[in-house]
Amino acid sequence: MPKSTALNEHRYLQLADSIEGHIEKNLLKVGDKLPSVRLFSEEHGVSMGTSLQAYYHLEAKGLIESRPKSGYYVRYSSHKYPEVPRMSDPETKESPEDVGAIVSSVFNHLNDSDFIRFSLGVPAPELLPQAKLNKAMVQAMRDLPASGTSYDPIQGNESLRRQIAKNALSWQGNLHADDIITTAGCINALAYCLMALTEKGDTIIVESPVYFGILQLAHSLGLQVLELPTHPVTGIALDALRNHLQKGGIKLVLLVSNFSNPLGSCMPEENKKEVVRLIEQYNIPLVEDDLYGDLYFGKSRPKPCKAFDQSGLVLWCSSVSKTLVPGYRVGWVAPGRFKEQILRLKMNQSISTNALSQQAVANFLANGRYENHLWKLRQALQANSLQFIRSVSEYFPEGTRVSRPQGGFMLWVELDPGMDTYELYKQALKQQISIAPGRMFTLRAQYQHCMRLSYGLLWTDRVEGALKTLGTLAKK
Repeated sequence: MPKSTALNEHRYLQLADSIEGHIEKNLLKVGDKLPSVRLFSEEHGVSMGTSLQAYYHLEAKGLIESRPKSGYYVRYSSHKYPEVPRMSDPETKESPEDVGAIVSSVFNHLNDSDFIRFSLGVPAPELLPQAKLNKAMVQAMRDLPASGTSYDPIQGNESLRRQIAKNALSWQGNLHADDIITTAGCINALAYCLMALTEKGDTIIVESPVYFGILQLAHSLGLQVLELPTHPVTGIALDALRNHLQKGGIKLVLLVSNFSNPLGSCMPEENKKEVVRLIEQYNIPLVEDDLYGDLYFGKSRPKPCKAFDQSGLVLWCSSVSKTLVPGYRVGWVAPGRFKEQILRLKMNQSISTNALSQQAVANFLANGRYENHLWKLRQALQANSLQFIRSVSEYFPEGTRVSRPQGGFMLWVELDPGMDTYELYKQALKQQISIAPGRMFTLRAQYQHCMRLSYGLLWTDRVEGALKTLGTLAKK
């Protein structure tokens, strides 16, 4: 990116942040008129183009609106935000329902483009650099022996592993290419970790609610899943984690530390340090799913627990499935002291991972395109998150609670306790809208009144209309 262009982008964001700060502090109230573009430009000594970019940026977030022949006005303020969901208090009894049947039903509509898919856990294709990825794939065919038709090394593509280690420097990760094993996506990395470190009947600790894929995986391996209380902002309750580790009988802990799915919580750094201290004290491995860490809305990437791991007990798992290219199925694990177990398991299960897709991702990461893409994606997702929160507050029943994630692309919505979101899901399907009912994210009899909405879609009038329809259905 040319220096002058970068400076202009930085300047319009500074101006937009200043206006947003005034709205946050209630110095600018809903309905207040903003200065004209010309006056704003003169006041700040910038071009009208830069002023317009600042206004467009705030408009994309749903904070201001343009009124024909009148100018820009404040549309929304955080003072109107709904309350955040309550901290979870997981049930102890198993659910009599077949959660797998609900998951299968929701998945039936994931590839139907006629639907508004709030249930889809990946960014919209329009937000991904498809043309550049195509070029990276063509280059991969040129780079690899036999055009990529041969097996890769068991540990995975070396170029890719070097790039992953290099990118880990953004969170002060002291990793080398030899510390990393590539996998077919993050869920494959999690599966290797669970298969290598547990046996049927073992008990593992997870957050609650938690990504349904983790629950289905653990259930398929015959594991006992202990769901612990989790805060929608700060993540798993440390007191509960400490108590259960002290009692014993826990084989491993599995956490989504940054912008969890579905809550969107991000553990504070001091909490991550304490989690690492606890697992070291009790010699319990931590499998860390850091799939969403690169999708932060703040000034810097939050560190994973792996950043504080001195003992090799943290198995750090991630992929580019949520940030760059879902269909390539490129993931990895830095397994610490358990490297040999994971390697042996990978050799027995798959021998190697897809050579072409790994090399293509390595090429994309190597030339600086990834960070530029992530910057644009984060801007779009943050704007979407605010539009979704505004829409929920405007269209859903009074008393609805909604999470306020600082990264990722998942919203957790908590409705009246009498609501059944699986019934809402079935009603919404008739309107070609798909949601993820809260029951998908637990093995217990709970979260019937909750749902997950993905704001990874491209924001359009049709998307807002679908949220309005959902709100109307919920009110009924």
